[in-house]
Amino acid sequence: MGGLPRGEHGRVAMSARSPERNGAPAPGRAVWTRVSSGPGQVLDLLHARVAGHYAPHLHGEFAVGACTEGTEVIRYRGALHYAGPGSVVILEPGEPHTGGPADAPGFVYRVMYPAAELLSDGLARPPRFREPVVTDPELSLELRRVHATLSQAVEPLEAESRLSWLLGTLVRRHAAAAPPAHEARSAGGVSRQVMTLLADQLTCPPGLTEIAAGAGLSRYQLLRSFRAEVGMPPYAWLAQYRVTRARVLLEQGHSPAEAAVRTGFADQAHLTRWFRRVVGVTPGAYRNSVQDSASRRRRCLPPRPAGGSAGPDG
Repeated sequence: MGGLPRGEHGRVAMSARSPERNGAPAPGRAVWTRVSSGPGQVLDLLHARVAGHYAPHLHGEFAVGACTEGTEVIRYRGALHYAGPGSVVILEPGEPHTGGPADAPGFVYRVMYPAAELLSDGLARPPRFREPVVTDPELSLELRRVHATLSQAVEPLEAESRLSWLLGTLVRRHAAAAPPAHEARSAGGVSRQVMTLLADQLTCPPGLTEIAAGAGLSRYQLLRSFRAEVGMPPYAWLAQYRVTRARVLLEQGHSPAEAAVRTGFADQAHLTRWFRRVVGVTPGAYRNSVQDSASRRRRCLPPRPAGGSAGPDG
């Protein structure tokens, strides 16, 4: 298998504890960072100490992470999986899952959310992974190093190079040679109808009786069908969709209170509770991180060329 890249100045060839040299977040705290992953691309990073459990949710991107302390337990594709130091977690886009500590006092992890395009570089389609947790101490350590490096606003060329090598190695070592037996969950007609209805009436959704009647099903039949196709009940999907829409508003500069009203949450506190259960940080921390990242990207833009084409004597 070939080794992972080493820095020219020994920055990567550090001790196993070096990625956490600056200290892990305090209990119950999380640090969300948005960085550039290439021209016109962004990558979200999360560094958190987790003591509670995440609500069932899914991501539009891959989630690739590594525990640095403790053990995480993940419910994914109908089974429980355990991840600790030395392992790598790979969750595919669109797969409902939960996460939480396997035991007290919790766990610390670093996770990144790369778009499918970043993992399918040079491939005809995004890769598939049979197992959500793989044992690979070398790759786990390198993930922690790259995550810590990207969080410190390095030059774009270095960031893109380190990330591309890391994800390329992940795919080469652990992607399935053929599509796994469990294909990505695909929503059926009933669930698509329900999701469209809830998305269209985000701030004032219909009740379960009305939704079921519109689908020609009993309430129990609707819940059973939706859970089988989506992996969570309609109310949980709606809360997560509201969080997704709130993220867009926060990225556009809206305040958490305004985002809460526009996405149907009762108030900012209600948004904050769900936002932390799904994203891992508060809406305010997320908004500040995204704005700080955007400011850094603007400072990295190349200087605009001077007007005109005349030479120094023109």
